[in-house]
Amino acid sequence: MSDTEIRSRRSVLYMPGANERALEKAKTLPADALILDLEDAVAPDAKADARGRVCAAASSGEYGSREVTIRVNGLDTGWHAEDIKAAAAAGPAGVVVPKVNSADEVHQIEKALEAGGAPDHTMIWAMLETPVAMLHAEEIASSSDRLAVLVMGTNDLAKELHAEHVPGRQPLLAGLGLCLLAARSAGKVILDGVYNDIKDEEGFAAECRQGRQMGFDGKTLIHPSQLEPCNVAYAPTDAEIASAREIIAAFEEATAAGKGVVTVDGRMIENLHVDNARRVLAVADAIAKLA
Repeated sequence: MSDTEIRSRRSVLYMPGANERALEKAKTLPADALILDLEDAVAPDAKADARGRVCAAASSGEYGSREVTIRVNGLDTGWHAEDIKAAAAAGPAGVVVPKVNSADEVHQIEKALEAGGAPDHTMIWAMLETPVAMLHAEEIASSSDRLAVLVMGTNDLAKELHAEHVPGRQPLLAGLGLCLLAARSAGKVILDGVYNDIKDEEGFAAECRQGRQMGFDGKTLIHPSQLEPCNVAYAPTDAEIASAREIIAAFEEATAAGKGVVTVDGRMIENLHVDNARRVLAVADAIAKLA
């Protein structure tokens, strides 16, 4: 059940589950994926109604190529069991679970989904938000084939670290790095955390660049205005696509001719460069499928 196929998750937008207009608007937004939220965005007295609304939306088939997931309330809350049961029945692409701290918790979530009749395509998206999660990221990432995506919860992580939100995110880099290592070790997708200031376009663009340079597959977002710049930041450029094709063609030509050394624009090309080039083209193809 491993999520090995490359699909585009550049932009993953949280949408409040209690807001019917927002759920309707999400059908037209250029998001690669949606997280229909039952947790932070929903007041306690609205959670039951929101649960039904979100599950109906997730199972409606009205969101086109967008990957639709449901964020349930945490394992330590009184809403979690009913959220998981309802989400399993709705069968979204994924169930996003906040504050996952151990492999045992992943197994608990997996058993609850299976007990609720979740289809095989409904994957676990585990949010890593605490120092404990950072230190156990490898065991979490490798705990289950149903776990497909790690989602960074950078706001909660900063809170628990008593850290400040600063440009460059220096206080968070150790945790982000540990989770990236864990994701790549286990072959999982990993999404960067949200950027809080929706009016700070320059700061947001810088954090998108940083996230892509670090190796994140995409970014979670809190506002539709962040979608377009995020999509651009996490997509291969025309120059990168052209370079990837050139590298692959040169390598295949040299291999067919029995040459041991391949160069492109004066740079020596090895298997790792070809693998990277093929991934660039696979990501570009995945993005094209969303159009």
